[in-house]
Amino acid sequence: VQLQASGGGLVQAGGSLRLSCLASGGTFNVYRMAWFRQAPGKEREFVAVIRWIDTTTTYADSVKGRFTISRDSGKNTMYLQMSKLGPEDTAIYYCAADRRFSYNYGHAQAQTYEWWGQGTQVTVSS
Repeated sequence: VQLQASGGGLVQAGGSLRLSCLASGGTFNVYRMAWFRQAPGKEREFVAVIRWIDTTTTYADSVKGRFTISRDSGKNTMYLQMSKLGPEDTAIYYCAADRRFSYNYGHAQAQTYEWWGQGTQVTVSS
C-alpha cells in the first residue's frame, strides 16, 4: 500500500484546512487508517484513527471537537478536516495505514502501523 498525503499549508489561527491521504495498491486489505503529527523537536503523536470498514473513529483529546477524520472508500482516500486551528497544531501531518491489527490494538502508537505517507506541513500563524 502506498500513501500520499496532501492539503497542508499556511493558515491563520482560527482557520481551517482539509488534509487528504490517497491510498493505492490493495486498500481492501486495510483495517484502519490514521493521522499522526510531529512538531519540531517533539515526538510523533496520534491525532485520529478510522476503521475502514465502518468508519468508527477515535480522536486524541487535543483535537476532539475540532478535527474530523473520514474516508471515501470509492476514492481510496482518507481526510482530516481541521477547524479552529491554533499555533499548537503546527506540525508535519502523516497518514498511516495498517492491516495486521484490530482497530483498538495500539491505535495511538505509531509502531503498530504498517504503511506511512510522506507527510504534509501544516503551519498555523498566530
